Amino acid sequence: MLHYVDLPLGETIAYRTRAGGDKTILLIHGNMVSSKHWDLLLDNLDEQYTLVPLDLPGFGQSTYNHQINSIEDFAKVVKEFVDELELDVYAILGWSMGGAIGMQYCAMYDQPCEKLMLLASGSTRGYPFYATNPDGTPDVSNRLETYDQIKQDPMKTKVMEAAQQNGDKETMKMVWDAAIYTQKKPEPNHYDEYLEDILTQRNIAECYHALNHFNISHVHNGLVDGTGDVDQIDVPVLVMHGDLDYVVLSTMKDEILEDLTGDVEYVELTNCGHSPMVDDLSLLTESIENYLRKD
Repeated sequence: MLHYVDLPLGETIAYRTRAGGDKTILLIHGNMVSSKHWDLLLDNLDEQYTLVPLDLPGFGQSTYNHQINSIEDFAKVVKEFVDELELDVYAILGWSMGGAIGMQYCAMYDQPCEKLMLLASGSTRGYPFYATNPDGTPDVSNRLETYDQIKQDPMKTKVMEAAQQNGDKETMKMVWDAAIYTQKKPEPNHYDEYLEDILTQRNIAECYHALNHFNISHVHNGLVDGTGDVDQIDVPVLVMHGDLDYVVLSTMKDEILEDLTGDVEYVELTNCGHSPMVDDLSLLTESIENYLRKD
């Protein structure tokens, strides 16, 4: 069941709750999805935890009244959401782009949570957006720089936007079969619901741009200098990454582990791609619960 809250920034945020104990986990989804895609985890994670996944602006059933330009913009929305609901956040779980948002959030605010968990997370150095070669492969010699360049990209942005605007499930399913559900497919009824949800996004170019420019490290990422904000993350961090993830590559996971300081643990999710919830739900829940149980 969806709930709604109005934020001072001018957005109405949709969110779900899974009742549990007094330890609340805030779940932040990634690009092209929403809180809907956490459903398997909500049904299976230890009932001692209260789970609160939200729809970011421009996703799912949340509004999109103000254009997002950066990962920092998303983090500000998350802060307002937490404040409006008066959540005492024990842990944050961020998936893909949601991991980048979680890191930025923890870098920006004092006492954001007690633990941060990153699942197939975008790097501390961002996620590059390259032009596309005629054969469909990325042209790594041509990294796009501006929002307008990304917005007008004919091979990726335009195709995804058209599929979302036209309700084109078949095109979207081909993309997800090739990139996300490479190891295991969701149950047919779940898959159809996920596709319906993916088609609700209204800001894919903005997300590509935000990820392309995100860099909280201390190094130049090929586009922009790092802000060094990674040093402000002072909570324990769990990094989880599938060894068969074709979206967030192993090099990006290595960048996170290199840039984060302090208490950091890494768990490899074997035989998992970019959606461990589907590929191996039991391994994912075990990894999360084992980490949360540690002092």
